[in-house]
Parts: sequence; C-alpha cells; structure tokens
Amino acid sequence: MKKLIALFAVTAVAPMAASAAIALSGTASVSYDDNGSTSGDSSTAYDADMTVTGTAGSTTFTQSMDIDAAIAVTATTLATTAGPLTITADMFDEDDSTTVTTTGGRKTDSGDNRSVSVSLDAPIGDATIGLDDSGDVTVTGTFSGVTVSHTMQDGTDTTSGSASIAGMDITLTNDAGATEWTIGTTVAGTAVTVGSDKSVAATFGVTGNTVVITHTAERAASTATNTATHYNTSQKDAFTTIAVSRDLTSGAALSATYDTGDSSLTLKASVAF
Repeated sequence: MKKLIALFAVTAVAPMAASAAIALSGTASVSYDDNGSTSGDSSTAYDADMTVTGTAGSTTFTQSMDIDAAIAVTATTLATTAGPLTITADMFDEDDSTTVTTTGGRKTDSGDNRSVSVSLDAPIGDATIGLDDSGDVTVTGTFSGVTVSHTMQDGTDTTSGSASIAGMDITLTNDAGATEWTIGTTVAGTAVTVGSDKSVAATFGVTGNTVVITHTAERAASTATNTATHYNTSQKDAFTTIAVSRDLTSGAALSATYDTGDSSLTLKASVAF
C-alpha cells in the first residue's frame, strides 16, 4: 500500500506542469419552518456549502466544505487517470455516526474510512469491464437500447438495468436477491414516477412554477442486525409532500413545501453558484 500511495503522489504531481484551473461552486439557503403539529415553535435554519475543484491535466482535487457557521470539511478527494487506470484517494475521515436514533443509523463512528482505490475500465465490444482494488468486477453495456450493469462481489452480486420502452423509463435493480424497480413516464406534461416501495412522485409546471408532489409509503419498524452498533428503525406513517418552487430573475429560488406528516409548512430561499 505504501508503494501504491507513493506512486499515486508522483502521478498526481507530474501533471502540474500542464495548465491548472481552480473552480468554486456552492449553495446557500435560509428556511423558515412553522413546524406544524410537531411543535408550537417555528424555527429558522441556515445552510451554506462550498466546493473547491482544482484540475491539472488528468488530475483533479476536490474539497467540499460546510461554511454556514464555521468552516468544516465534509469531503476531500484526489483522483488521477492514466489510460484505462483510475486512482482515487479519499482523504477525509468523516464521522459516519448519526444523531438520528429512529432510522437505523450507526450509533458510533465506524473508524478511519480514508482509502486509496485503483480501478480499471477496459472496453470489450459493446461492454466495459471494470475492476477495483476491493476485488469487485463490474460489467456494463447497452444492448438494443437496454443498459445493463452487473457487479460481482463476495456474496452480494448486484444487477441493474434501465430502458425506455413505449415512452416509459424503467429501472430494475437486484441486490443480493432483493429487487427494486421504478417506472417513470410523462402524461399531459406531468412527469410521474412510481416505485416498488409504493412511492409516487409527480412533477409539473404551473404558470412559471414547478410543482412536485411526492408520496412516501409507511415505514415498518425493524430491529437492527447489530444493536450494539446501529439503532433500530421505528415505524412511520405514510405521508405526502407538496413543493412549489420558482426561479427568480435575481438568480435566487423560492420554494414552499407542505408536509402532511406533521402539517408543517417550510418556506425556503436559496441560491446556487
């Protein structure tokens, strides 16, 4: 591994002689939530994020930060390519524990999850074969308008497919024997998507506004496989959200979202750059 990291460092430094570029992007928003039936007190939330991307030849460095209260790094990645070979370093050790105690998240941080990965993409006919340092082999390709991807890994093979048939966009994924699917289509200007988890979403435009209606099915309670490291998942009733948003000429966007789960209304102003 030390030799691999050293090789990566040399590969990353070499392209610096080429023209370099730095790009900034980010988002900022402020939201007012009346909190509906959950609480008698309204609340205001602020959020601002920024990403710095530096490019030199075939090497890219990306750092993401949460900057609304103080500067806090959320992701750091260094990646470079050499022909069909891609070397990626995840340089940020995030805390993947969660403060949410009802949706099955981790109770404690899983440890140092920084890593260096090497992947190989080799085209063979209409398909591409990929291999990464974990030993996973992925085969992808498009055949007669159907895109198929199959990942072979120890005990948990994953197969996914997508296609557009008679105006319907269909996706199907089988992960270690568990199958999920979505079907999307557009009817009279309304984009509708339904899923195997009983979810339904509809998106349409009304006088310059974008309206998104999303229904989420009931969530059943379940016990974590390992209660020492993970929280249990609590039951939650089905709910529907209705969001209306509009882009302003100033570059900002306004949205209003109503949630039937707690009868709350959230107003949000945001900008992306």
